[in-house]
Amino acid sequence: MTHILILFFATFSAAFMATVPPGLLNMNAAKTSVEKGKLNGVIFSFGVSSMIMAQAYVAVMISKFLYRNPEVIDLLLKIALGVFAFFAVYFFITAKRKKAEKIKVARPSKKNSFFKGMGLAAVNLLTIPYYSGLNAMWNEAGWIKFELNDTITFVLAAGMGTFSVLYLYTFYFNKLETKTNRFSKNSNYILSALMLILLIITLIRILYR
Repeated sequence: MTHILILFFATFSAAFMATVPPGLLNMNAAKTSVEKGKLNGVIFSFGVSSMIMAQAYVAVMISKFLYRNPEVIDLLLKIALGVFAFFAVYFFITAKRKKAEKIKVARPSKKNSFFKGMGLAAVNLLTIPYYSGLNAMWNEAGWIKFELNDTITFVLAAGMGTFSVLYLYTFYFNKLETKTNRFSKNSNYILSALMLILLIITLIRILYR
């Protein structure tokens, strides 16, 4: 039982710390909250966390394989490179178009917010290598074994750690009422810049592996 508690705390902390720096997921959680309201921000966060748990489960299942075949991680990084390049351009073009458009008031779709969260989390291909690495480290430390209880604990902790940060982003940005318009207007530029930074970091990791 003790190792389950250690496993949960360690994985929760790792997921929390990985989500705290401004990035694609937390900035979109804040953006959704600003543009569509708190509830949609929370639903978006649930969508992200659901996909993170699925990715964490996949990471547990393939961690041994990744450890023995490091070229798989290289392939994932190359795919991530293309994804980040696409989104850097996409968010920049969206921001340009948004300047010229009038603000439209529409009834937000909660279902769309959930699946948008899942979709954005799914394209973040660095998540699986990250949790595979954690799984390997925890396994060496004796905190996790390839048993059902350990796998469930690892997956739930990853999802809850991610959701807790997204929840804070959702409500923190929503409370800045005097700055919401400004944030909504510039958020796509911020996201485009973040994608460019992630692209550069990923490229550096590929070159120096």
